[in-house]
Amino acid sequence: MKKVNKLRVEVKYWNTFLSTIIDTKELTSINDDALRPELEIEIKKIEEELEKRSFASMLSEKYDSEDAFLAIHAGAGGTDSQDWTEMLLRMYLRWAERKGFETEVLDMTPGEEAGVKSVTVAIKGRYVFGFLRSEKGVHRLVRLSPFDSAHRRHTSFSLVEVLPQIAFDDPEIAIDPTDLKIDVYKSSGAGGQSVQKNSTAVRIKHIPSGLVVTCQNERSQTQNRENAMKVLASRLMEIRQAEKKDEINILRGEYTKAEWGSQIRSYVLHPYQIVKDHRTEFERGNAQAVLDGDLDAFMEAYLKSTQEFDK
Repeated sequence: MKKVNKLRVEVKYWNTFLSTIIDTKELTSINDDALRPELEIEIKKIEEELEKRSFASMLSEKYDSEDAFLAIHAGAGGTDSQDWTEMLLRMYLRWAERKGFETEVLDMTPGEEAGVKSVTVAIKGRYVFGFLRSEKGVHRLVRLSPFDSAHRRHTSFSLVEVLPQIAFDDPEIAIDPTDLKIDVYKSSGAGGQSVQKNSTAVRIKHIPSGLVVTCQNERSQTQNRENAMKVLASRLMEIRQAEKKDEINILRGEYTKAEWGSQIRSYVLHPYQIVKDHRTEFERGNAQAVLDGDLDAFMEAYLKSTQEFDK
């Protein structure tokens, strides 16, 4: 039913666009100069909508239409990297807001002095995973550190993970309950009323793979457990897909080991401002706009490059 509903929405989406084009075409056939200003506005809207749909047409992978889990982890750089992780979180939340997507922070571990050590966010909307899969990898920040008394230039790294929110009962992912170790504990927080008095946070360890997933956002232990299981299922699916991909790449002679230092994108704020994607060579000079969530151009450049590679 979920698949049927998605297809129904998709068909309605295209039928509405087709009706708009037909109506506009009929108006142009009248040849009334008084209608020209209105028609020009309508045609511009159609062109803009067509551009958006051309972008969306590149989202044709298996899970592209699914919702997504976005996880960000601080890497090398100490307090700066934890602050950078929080900056990335803000960037993606701003991007999601621009797109009209729904977001929910499922789990967050704050840094000792500032920022965030790690965070997991659920993002729901049309083709969320398809958009966000371009963001998976190491992101590097170069700036004058606000945490350095000498105000020297620092380089920080954060790792971004993107997982499709597949259904827990997906037949490809069968999780044996006996393979799980489940612990409950009190949610951490800044103190005061925000700290949970009851043990509602959940930590699940998948023994065969060693994966550990935590969730402490909801006040309900049941809801936290359900969200943690969804994240675990998505991580297990990613591992299986990665194993298959590595096998294919080895056969093709294309296998390269992914290492922490192989950043996909650099955000330079000093001595000049630029954001550059190292996979596509696409770059923008307005770094602040990118950090405010203006990411579509980077996503589109990545999707175009992967399509060209597949050809």
